Amino acid sequence: MSRTITDRKAAKQAARRVWQRARQTAKDAKPVAAQVKPLAQDTKDVASRSLRKARAWAAPQVERTGQVLQDTVAPKVAAALAESARRLDPEKPHRGRWRKVAGISVLLAAVSAIIAALRNRITPAISSASSDDDASAAGSAMADANPEGKKPAHTS
Repeated sequence: MSRTITDRKAAKQAARRVWQRARQTAKDAKPVAAQVKPLAQDTKDVASRSLRKARAWAAPQVERTGQVLQDTVAPKVAAALAESARRLDPEKPHRGRWRKVAGISVLLAAVSAIIAALRNRITPAISSASSDDDASAAGSAMADANPEGKKPAHTS
């Protein structure tokens, strides 16, 4: 016989022996498993009760710890995160000062226009007690101030 055929036969015999041993072991384990099964069930029940008790004790502890962390550590962490965000944020472009200067000059122009409008509305009050000489003197002063001889325009 060739060597490969003998190796195959030996492998088949070894596999048969392994299966026989496995069957015998399973047959022997059945009564032991029947004895251990109630013990395993009791152990499972005890473990689940202990687990429930441990969870009932741990839940308030974890909640208290979370509250303490929220009150003490969280503000510090939030402040650190906000500071980091500010550092990461790119700088905003600087707006030129010309906007401020332009705003102030527009405001000043508006105020001066209002003042000029108010001055034009106010007419010089000539008292009725003054004499005709005073009126002619006032007229000549107006004529000196206005060389073209035009009368000042009154808006009101």
